[in-house]
Amino acid sequence: MVKKMIKSMTGFGRGEYSDGKRNITAEIKTVNHRYADVSVKMPKRYSFAEENVKASVKRIVKRGKAEVAVMIESITEEDVTVSVNMPVAEQYIENLRELKERYGLEGEIDIRLIASLPDVMRAIPDVSDEEEVADAIVRAVSLAAENLEKMRKTEGEKLSEDLLMRGRLVRDIVGRIEKRAPLVAEEYTERLRGRITEIIEGMTDAAEERILMEAAVFADKSNITEELVRLDSHMAQLEKIITEGEGPVGKKLDFLVQEMNREANTIGSKSNDMEITSLMLETKSEIEKIREQVQNIE
Repeated sequence: MVKKMIKSMTGFGRGEYSDGKRNITAEIKTVNHRYADVSVKMPKRYSFAEENVKASVKRIVKRGKAEVAVMIESITEEDVTVSVNMPVAEQYIENLRELKERYGLEGEIDIRLIASLPDVMRAIPDVSDEEEVADAIVRAVSLAAENLEKMRKTEGEKLSEDLLMRGRLVRDIVGRIEKRAPLVAEEYTERLRGRITEIIEGMTDAAEERILMEAAVFADKSNITEELVRLDSHMAQLEKIITEGEGPVGKKLDFLVQEMNREANTIGSKSNDMEITSLMLETKSEIEKIREQVQNIE
């Protein structure tokens, strides 16, 4: 059973909050990233709350790239001030007069026409208390973060189960290799003895001594006991980190997978047996799947 909660770096959360003057919606999307990186998109008028938003998200997102989107809708007249953008209006009027005179156009330049042109009339949020507004925005973001956390924990549980299963599978393969490894040197010795017997008539003491010497050298070069012990130890450590690890463990697992690959490659290069080579190909395939899954863990 998984005791601690591994969290995925990928997820999505949405939160809504209303303070009576505005409806605030926050959405957080997280993806894989080596470090904690939080970016915020929100109306420029409310940018004073950006650092509060980032701090709220970083309390939960310790590793991964988080994209935060904040949407704010005013629901009372008191929260909005309508103003005229005079420089823009003046430019429209001057340009319209120039067009009318140059081309002899008919028609009047009236207030309805000017008011309907883009950017002449502006509705600006009237923020009298920035601290109060920032608190309302953070409330929506915190709700989104809570929902994000639930999703990341759910995904993390699935990742944990898969990693534990693959770790047990690799340990099983290692056990099979451990049983096979001692037989490799013995079989090599018998093959060598058979070839020498074919070449010379009978078996002399000198030939037997030579065979045993060659067999000892072969056994030493192909000995993979230490590598198998370390690989099995890495798999035990994988299980311990997943079931007992505190906080973000993704970086620890990244390093551990590198060590797994190192031992697997060494075993593969030292192996002089088709059966062990085949088992190591299975092992390396499972380690690669573990590596891919670890990339998703915070």
